[in-house]
Amino acid sequence: MPGRMVILTLRSTGILKKRLILSILAWGVALAAQAQTPPAAASSSASGTAQPAVYKLGVINIQAAILQTSEGKQAAEAMRAKYDARGQALQKRSADLQAKIEQSRKGGATMTDEARAKLMRDNDAENKALQRDQEDLNADIEQDQGKLSNDLGNKVFEIVQQYAAANGIVMVLDVSSQQTPILWHHPATDITADIIKLYDQAHPAAAKPAAAKPAAAPPAAKK
Repeated sequence: MPGRMVILTLRSTGILKKRLILSILAWGVALAAQAQTPPAAASSSASGTAQPAVYKLGVINIQAAILQTSEGKQAAEAMRAKYDARGQALQKRSADLQAKIEQSRKGGATMTDEARAKLMRDNDAENKALQRDQEDLNADIEQDQGKLSNDLGNKVFEIVQQYAAANGIVMVLDVSSQQTPILWHHPATDITADIIKLYDQAHPAAAKPAAAKPAAAPPAAKK
């Protein structure tokens, strides 16, 4: 019987690293057992020599599979709504700071030494504060992205396992990782679309809450 399916990725911080390692080990043990005992179902040639077993492989873009599910799209939209205001505020502060720096450069010759020194200190302080706030925003976004990848990634992994078992696939390669050395694969081996469809069937996204109706206008005052 075929060994267990595995999503193979070389990312050190990839999704479900521990589970992937266990799957790789299990798959390797199964192949070793098959190498010692020829499959009973293997066909024989005219000379009676057993034919080698054929193993099916699949490829998946795991990042696309996560983000293109209905839950993934909904979560990405929620993250944009959560962080867009902070990002836009930082962009405005950055533009304002650049305008101040440019203004001080042009008018520096007419300023007193004391005024020029104060303006430089103010700009430097604002620049440091801006950098800290940008780092805080990036950290918050990365934390939420990591949680999203783990939560949805676990469920995607289960769907991949079920799909591979049902279709006789013994290994699934992740093409979304730049470290995965896949030079070429036949389009027929790409199971990403099938996984997204099965995921949405198993985990439909929650319905969006209805938009609040505008408040009714107060009655006109009687004359």
